[in-house]
Amino acid sequence: MRIKEEYKVREMAGEHIVVMQGRYGVDMTKVIALNETSLWLWNRLQGREFGIDDVRDLLLGEYDVDAETAARDAQAWVARLKTCNLVEE
Repeated sequence: MRIKEEYKVREMAGEHIVVMQGRYGVDMTKVIALNETSLWLWNRLQGREFGIDDVRDLLLGEYDVDAETAARDAQAWVARLKTCNLVEE
C-alpha cells in the first residue's frame, strides 16, 4: 500500500494534521490529527510502498516495545489509515 499523494501533513495551532491538498487549496472538511508516533511513521512511509510488517519493523527499531505490541500497533495504525481512506493498495 501507499499513502495517497494528495494528503499532506500541516502544522496548525501546534497540532500535526493530515489535510487533502486539492486543486483549489486545502480541503478542511477532512482533517485528521496525528500524534508523535503517527507523524513519525507517516514521515518515514510517505512516498513509498509499505505493508504492516514494514510498520512493525519501524516501531521495533525506534521504540522499546516487544514484537507482539509492535505488530498489534502496526495493524491498528494501518487499519486507521484505511478507515480514513488515506492509503491506496
